[in-house]
Amino acid sequence: MEEGNPSFTVDEALVGIGFGKFQLYVLAYAGMAWVAEAMEMMLLSFVGPAVQSLWNLSAREESLITSVVFAGMLIGAYSWGIVADKHGRRKGFIITAVVTFLAGFLSSFAPNYMSLIVLRCLVGLGLGGGPVLVSWYLEFIPAPHRGTWMIVFSAFWTVGTIFEASLAWLIMPSLGWRWLLALSSVPSSLLLVFYRWTPESPRYLILQGRKAEAQSILQKIARMNGTQLPKGVLRSEIEEKNKSLPTENTHLLKPEEESKIVADNNGPGFFLLTLLSPELIKRTLLLWVVFFGNAFAYYGVVLLTTELNNSQNSCHPTGEVLQHSSNDVNYKDVFIASFAEFPGLLISAATVDRLGRKVTMSSTLFLCCIFLLPLLTHQSPAITTALLFGGRVCVSAAFAVVYIYAPEIYPTAVRTTGVGVASSVGRIGGVLCPLVAVGLVHGCHQTVAVLLFEVVMFVSGICVCLFPFETSGRELTDTISTSKKPPSSSSV
Repeated sequence: MEEGNPSFTVDEALVGIGFGKFQLYVLAYAGMAWVAEAMEMMLLSFVGPAVQSLWNLSAREESLITSVVFAGMLIGAYSWGIVADKHGRRKGFIITAVVTFLAGFLSSFAPNYMSLIVLRCLVGLGLGGGPVLVSWYLEFIPAPHRGTWMIVFSAFWTVGTIFEASLAWLIMPSLGWRWLLALSSVPSSLLLVFYRWTPESPRYLILQGRKAEAQSILQKIARMNGTQLPKGVLRSEIEEKNKSLPTENTHLLKPEEESKIVADNNGPGFFLLTLLSPELIKRTLLLWVVFFGNAFAYYGVVLLTTELNNSQNSCHPTGEVLQHSSNDVNYKDVFIASFAEFPGLLISAATVDRLGRKVTMSSTLFLCCIFLLPLLTHQSPAITTALLFGGRVCVSAAFAVVYIYAPEIYPTAVRTTGVGVASSVGRIGGVLCPLVAVGLVHGCHQTVAVLLFEVVMFVSGICVCLFPFETSGRELTDTISTSKKPPSSSSV
């Protein structure tokens, strides 16, 4: 490209095109995947008690039905992230959709406990691809609107939990858990139906040196939105870097040449080592702690909403002791509790672009600590429910924002791998939460359990404060070399 010829980057193109019909389409598609994951996770609250009664399972066997899903997600989040960074976002999320739908639907026909365990583990493996769709969606959103529209995307999770609670309330008493499993796999099937209309990420294409394909997709987006691309030709971030360093001794790399360096070293170990490179190690380790803390706190607050009140009947008797069967689930209470996430989303939507990602995450995590503090001692059921409701509002807000911040701090070359590995670490928190914290509540150690949540959330909040830079309103980076410095602010 000769000096003086007009050109533009992907970020400049997206800002020029603006948010329109195309972004609403990718929002609906990626949001359906988020609904599917939320439903598959929410149904664990209903299926475990049902099959425990049917197959006379022990408490450990029942808890394993939940743990294997998290274990599958732990493996899947890392694996699908590598696939997406190596072969493209579209190939990454179509494979996960197929696995999730088939395993989820076949789970409804599981003849015994072991087959259900295997199939639910495969469901978790497919659900691990969620970060791929998060990154794919994020890479189409103009920088000035990224925070707000990522919060809107997070709302699909809440929609999924409420829809699953409603479905269970309607289906479980009459048709049973098999119908619930089958119907809960429908959102994943919709991803397969509309897959042919999903484009590849222009950021991924330009990183692979496929500049013409990237510009063609951007032109289609502009037509769909009723706008036009900036004048000139699309340029890559590497060309921008080379243009700013025009010395005789500078070794200039074409986009496809730098991409080839990644492609030639694309084993799983290479991607992980890249995340732990000097340029990325600080943000990677901090992000792992924050994901672990958010997942541990989120699933803990959700489970404790019922566990604390149940345990108080035996550990803190205040009158008549109520007897519950193992499969007695109050679907109405679960349904109402799910609405706690909407205030959290509203809080994060109002602050994520105005105050920034770091302030929103840290303040909501610290506020959640304050809500849970009174639960170090026994409280009445009404106060306990109110405090846990407030805690769920805060942790939902923090969880929504961390899924915005995580893709923003990584370059396109390793974005889905970075978010996938962080999500995997979060799944470890999800696995340990019911085994450790809820186990303490069952053992009448409520103070120790709540103190554990307090420590995890406080440490997570401190780690948020230590993140190297704020990403609100900033452009995304594409290559490892350009991620050494914080991404520049986007021009509006």
